[in-house]
Formats: sequence, structure tokens, C-alpha cells
Amino acid sequence: MLGTAAIVAPAVSANATPETFAPLAEQISNSVVNITTSTMVSREAMQMPQIPEGSPFEDFFRDFMERNPEQGAPRRSQALGSGFVISEDGYIVTNNHVIEGADEIQIDFYNGDTLDAEIVGTDPQTDIALLKVASDAPLQPVPFGNSDEAAVGDWVMAMGNPLGQGFSVSAGIVSARNRALTGTYDDYIQTDAAINRGNSGGPLFNMDGEVVGVNTAILSPNGGSIGIGFAMSSNVVQNVVDQLREFGETRRGWLGVHIQDVTEDIAESMALEEAAGALVTDVPAGPAEAAGIEAGDVITSFNGAEVEDTRSLVRRVGDAPVGDTVPLTVYRNGDEVELEVTLGRREEAEAVRAAVQSDETQESEETSVLGVSVQPLTDEMREQLGLPADQQGLAVTDVASDSEAYEKGIRAGDVITEAGQEQIASVADLEERIEAAREAGRRSLLLLLRREGEPRFVALPLED
Repeated sequence: MLGTAAIVAPAVSANATPETFAPLAEQISNSVVNITTSTMVSREAMQMPQIPEGSPFEDFFRDFMERNPEQGAPRRSQALGSGFVISEDGYIVTNNHVIEGADEIQIDFYNGDTLDAEIVGTDPQTDIALLKVASDAPLQPVPFGNSDEAAVGDWVMAMGNPLGQGFSVSAGIVSARNRALTGTYDDYIQTDAAINRGNSGGPLFNMDGEVVGVNTAILSPNGGSIGIGFAMSSNVVQNVVDQLREFGETRRGWLGVHIQDVTEDIAESMALEEAAGALVTDVPAGPAEAAGIEAGDVITSFNGAEVEDTRSLVRRVGDAPVGDTVPLTVYRNGDEVELEVTLGRREEAEAVRAAVQSDETQESEETSVLGVSVQPLTDEMREQLGLPADQQGLAVTDVASDSEAYEKGIRAGDVITEAGQEQIASVADLEERIEAAREAGRRSLLLLLRREGEPRFVALPLED
């Protein structure tokens, strides 16, 4: 007679596949909103196509525009996005890029109500914006959850206005944590829940109906969802929203040091037990100098928390209140040194630095950076390159033949319009984005270039 073998089933967690997402969708539907923005766009650039002077088509187009003046009149352009309610009295969170430059912002609710919104404050660094509507009846808010508790493999649900289709729900899992794209304070949750254009600014929910992320970006070769979406973690968003709500702007802590990651060879040369912490490369005038921090120090602890790398230090300092005196530990000449630093405000420091850099760059029209020589666009350059009169950016005037920039196809005549996914108009802007990337521990900087009107991205390594 054959014996029976015991069969042990694998344990099933409480986060097993739900039978349906319907109860959650019903629970949060009244808290998610569609956002329509309206902007008056100048049509000057479209009034006269770029054609050679003296061309037989020149008179034809001029006569056409004179006969049809409405073709050149300003037009109102609309864009779509998503958001979610965080308070009964009308505060709404969305992405900064959803409402940037908007003249009018309209909020559509699931129940059919429509309200106008005003901007309370924005933070381009994290791409977060806070809006406010006036409602006769209390709104239904959703709570923020602890994004640090969102584990890879957990179920999540996104709700928003993809491609203008109205309120739509998609579900997936947390694919990865702590992703960085290009920002200094990046802490993205990666998910395979379908996110498309129009989902920007919408919430990413856990199964308890808490917002653990704000849907911000996708990685896609064709502009549509391929299952790689990014939501800014709620712990970052909540801190930004609290400041925007209280001050109308962000007020981040500032330490005032130049830093780099500690590599294995650096750790060995300094007799460090592990390659961790932030190595101080320079200490300009500021809070760090006043606290006694020196070039060559390795910051290993800040405000009671271990510093893993430069990125973690930048985020911890940024989250600390301006004016607070906090403890930090540095490794110096084989010993740990305990110090205290009174934090300044990053936004004020950046404004001063930008002003100084602007004065410096005015003395020299052409500047070499990352292997390319650039200078601000002039009216003459715009005309020569066939650019709109209001086009901002830096013209590439020369590229070193032995540089990475040359190998990646950058050539004289290209125009750099964005660095680190932020628009630039001066050399100071570019240098500021380079410095921010270095402070965040980035090894490269993403540039958006235009050549004959066609855009393309190029990532250039940052020089030491």
C-alpha cells in the first residue's frame, strides 16, 4: 500500500492578488480630479515660414497672411492632466509641468462638478504643484501613505485622465524603489501600472487607499505606456506640499559643501571600513565653513541618520528645517569628529550663486563646458538658425574633437534648450544644473538639443 506524502502549500501573504479593485476604485473616485489648463499662445513664429530671402514664395506667404490676419492671432492652447484632493477645504496636488505657464486651470470632479483653481505654489525640483479651489461643500480628501513601506511586488493602483479619456483606473505592482531620473531630490517608485499622457499629477494608491506616489513620468520609445512608469514618492511630496501650503514656496536646508561619492579605492586610501558617506571636495563660505567642516572630510552621519552617499545627504539636508542646528559626524584623518551646523536656505544660496555666475559670464560671451563651447542666443543667431524670436537656450559654437560630446554627435549650430529636464537661457543656468547634478551624485547630465527644429536628448558625463 502506497504511503501518502504531505503537501505543504506556499504561504500566501495578505497582499495576494485581489479578486477585484472595484471597492478601492469606488472609495477614491471622488478624490481624484481631471485638470484642464488653458494658455494663450503667440502665433508669431507661424506667421511667416522660414524661407530664403528673395524666394518666389516670399510674396505669396506675405499676401496670404495679410488676407488672413486671424491666422496670426494668438490662440488658446489646452492641456490635460490629473490631480487629487488632500483637504476638505480645497487643496489639490498635481505635477508642476501640468499647470506651468497656464492662464486658467479648471478642475473636473468625478461627480461632474467643475471648479476653477488657483496656484498656491510650485516646486520644479520635484515637479509638484499645489492648487486651491473654492467649494461650497466639503471635498473628499485622500490621505498620504508612507512610501517607505511600499515594497517591490506590492499591488498599486493609478487613477487619472490618460490621453483625455476621463477617469480611468489601471493596476500593477511596485516594480522598483528609489529610482532617480534627473532631479536632485528624486525618489521615484517605478510601477508597471499603465500610465500615459494625462495621468501626470494623478495619484498612485496602495491597497489601503493611501497615496504612495504622484504619477510623473514614463519611459517609452513611442510616447505610450510600456509598463515603466514613475511616481514621485509620497514622503517627498508630502514634505513639499506642507511647505507650499505654509509658505507658498519651498524652504530647503542648505549645508554649503561640494561633495562626491566615496568609491572603493577612495575608501581604501582613507582607511575607511566601507565605501559610504559623502566626501567633501570644497567648502565655500557658508554654514559648513562656519561649522568647521573641511575639504577631505567624509560626512558619515547627518542629524542622527547614517549617510549612504551624496544623494542621501542632499535629500536629508533638503528635508531639514532652515535655521535648525543639527549634529553631523565626519571622518577626518582616521578619527570621527562630531560637529554641529546651523543650516541656511538653499533657494537663497542658489539665487546668490546664479547672480554671481551671471555677472561672470557677461564678461565672456563664449564659455566652454562639458567639451562644448556655448553662448546665449542672440537675435542674429536666431535668424541664422531659423529659430523663433522667443527661442531661449545656448548656441553650440564649437565642440572639442576628442570630447564625449563630439562622439555623441553634438556639433556647432546645435542649440541646447534644456539641461536636467529644466529650461536654460544662460550659461549660468547650465552651470547651475551641472552643479546640482554633481551634488546629487549624478555621473551624467541629460541635455535636450535642437538641430533644424528637431529635438533629441544626449546624456553627457560630468567632468571631475
